[in-house]
Amino acid sequence: MTISGSWLRTARGAGLLAPDGSIRSTIFAEMSALASATGAINLGQGFPDEDGPAEILDAARQAISDGLNQYPPGLGMPVLRDAIAAHQKRFYGLEVDADREVLVTAGATEGLAATLLALVDDGDEVVTLEPFYDAYGAVIALARGIHRTVPLRLPAFLPDQDELRAAVTDRTRVILINNPHNPTGTVLPRETLELIVDLAHKHDAIIVTDEVYEHLTFGVQHVPVATLPGARERTVTISSGGKTFNTTGWKIGWLTAPHEIVTAILAVKQFLTFVNGAPFQPAIAVGLGLPDEFFEHIARTLQSKRDILSAGLAKAGFDIFTPQAGYFVVADAAPLGYPDVATLCRQLPELAGVVGIPISAFCTEQLGREYASLVRFAYCKKVEVLERASAQLGRLGR
Repeated sequence: MTISGSWLRTARGAGLLAPDGSIRSTIFAEMSALASATGAINLGQGFPDEDGPAEILDAARQAISDGLNQYPPGLGMPVLRDAIAAHQKRFYGLEVDADREVLVTAGATEGLAATLLALVDDGDEVVTLEPFYDAYGAVIALARGIHRTVPLRLPAFLPDQDELRAAVTDRTRVILINNPHNPTGTVLPRETLELIVDLAHKHDAIIVTDEVYEHLTFGVQHVPVATLPGARERTVTISSGGKTFNTTGWKIGWLTAPHEIVTAILAVKQFLTFVNGAPFQPAIAVGLGLPDEFFEHIARTLQSKRDILSAGLAKAGFDIFTPQAGYFVVADAAPLGYPDVATLCRQLPELAGVVGIPISAFCTEQLGREYASLVRFAYCKKVEVLERASAQLGRLGR
């Protein structure tokens, strides 16, 4: 039996469709399975191995005990929508109407999917930075959009402004940016964000911004696009609690946008998950209200973990691109004699007992060839795990 349907273009958009028409597993699934099979330290996928703050966990337990176990409102529980609006005001000075301009989603990924499916139609172009999170390509294809990319250029992983101008045209429906950026850890400078806003106005595009690493920056300030002049009325800001509060499995995300855009997105979102995570919503609301010291502490802690792993990778012989934010460090294996880290990553469990992800997994074929020697490692792990991984990676440099 031939199984046709939209899965084909979705898989193709994510780079998972093999030449023979079969679908490959994602590199993340492959590497995680390899780590599990070999007992290697999994520095491939970006999930922490420590629980979040006790206040948040206790709030979830209390919500379950209090009976908050049925469908929440379609927009999300008022307590969480209020907390999201207060968060945007507290950290960024953004005035958001909690009742009309906030939508709770099943993680940032559903927020992105609902947004693109709502706003992109057959033949519309969506511009992203490259490397890009694989879900971007998948959902753009599912929406029958055309994916255009602007490469982040070494050594700082920043877009060339002329290339950005050339990519955004009157055919562009959405400019989708990930800032702070996964996998490179780049925080886009204000002048780049201002150019994006100018281009959105010039070509009547909507800006969609994935900001899940917003509180995990190291010595640089995160500037939400929506705070820039002229951006608020055409920007969908997406974030989540998973990365900030070490609760990636809860899948509580949200978006903020003008009411008309939220209404359009809700028209799609309600037929995806409908609603989700009732007892976790008030718990994430507690997290968003934690004092400034908490947010400062998590960034400092993650920065120290970044430095531990980066030092270990450098000692092993990798060249390091120091990230400004996020969960991951990009390392160049070319000095170790590996021009293609897809091969190295499959050998690393045997060579060093560690798993990483090739940056080419986040790229189209052309940029993937240019970045073939680059590998992403996650440092959102316990210190003792990072120290052990660093020692094991040291075998490569001998």
